[in-house]
Amino acid sequence: MKYRALGKTGVDVSTIALGTHQFSGEWARQYTAADVAAMLARARELGINLLDTAECYGNHAVEALIGEAIQKDRGNWLIATKFGHAYLDGSEKKSDAWSAALVQRQLEDSLKALRTDRIDLYQFHSGTNKDFENDELWTMLNTQVRAGKIRWLGISLSADALLKDDMRQLHAASKIGASVIQVVYNRLQRKAEEQVLPYCAKENLGVLVRVALAKGFLSGNYKPGAVFSKDDTRSTYSQQFNDEQLRMVEEIKTKEVPGGQNMAQWALAWCLKQKAVSSVIAGCKSIAQLEANAGATKKL
Repeated sequence: MKYRALGKTGVDVSTIALGTHQFSGEWARQYTAADVAAMLARARELGINLLDTAECYGNHAVEALIGEAIQKDRGNWLIATKFGHAYLDGSEKKSDAWSAALVQRQLEDSLKALRTDRIDLYQFHSGTNKDFENDELWTMLNTQVRAGKIRWLGISLSADALLKDDMRQLHAASKIGASVIQVVYNRLQRKAEEQVLPYCAKENLGVLVRVALAKGFLSGNYKPGAVFSKDDTRSTYSQQFNDEQLRMVEEIKTKEVPGGQNMAQWALAWCLKQKAVSSVIAGCKSIAQLEANAGATKKL
């Protein structure tokens, strides 16, 4: 495993981080606590030290699985989670929850689920500018940083803001005390190259890349016409969109990926060729996929 500085935080992170959305059961597979524990144990053996999760992967459910799995070696992990979406009043529907009071409640719930006294990176979760421009919210969060419940603040930029070239949140990072930016970036979606990556390099902001495998399409395992089951989040996209993406993947595989090379490894390494990128968040459904993802660092 290789490591890079996480911006100005003073820590180094594994260039491959473990994404945990799959543990929510939204990718056509259910995971037990034992499954998660085994996955995380193998990740540490491979040198991965950064986990990325979220408050709304279930009602803090994935955080709870992680908390159980790492309670004996919490010190070996950097935990990144998010805020802004909550299951309110027992509802099964995720709701926007951006007030200072509601976010503080989410923070306490995340700390409890993760069985920890601190969250290493607490990220604004793809909200609007109206949600973001809230002095009371950032005052509260920076108070929690000083109290030691949060080490660093981050901004997970929405895909919509990226497409619209709306960089207000990015340019406000230092003002609100954020030191890490999370952004969609992959071989199919390269908008981050225009403004986000250069700005982060200039300002020494850490960069976490999400959707690096384009919903798994850049694994090269799917062909146009692939149909996803209703319990797979990819079924929420139109067939036309999926097929367009998959046709692009076929062309990339033919023209850019060296013969015999694992395409997922190639795609992850492709992201890491950008020196501004601190770490690439990669989800996986099995330990074999985890091992393959970690092997991407050999392609750098």
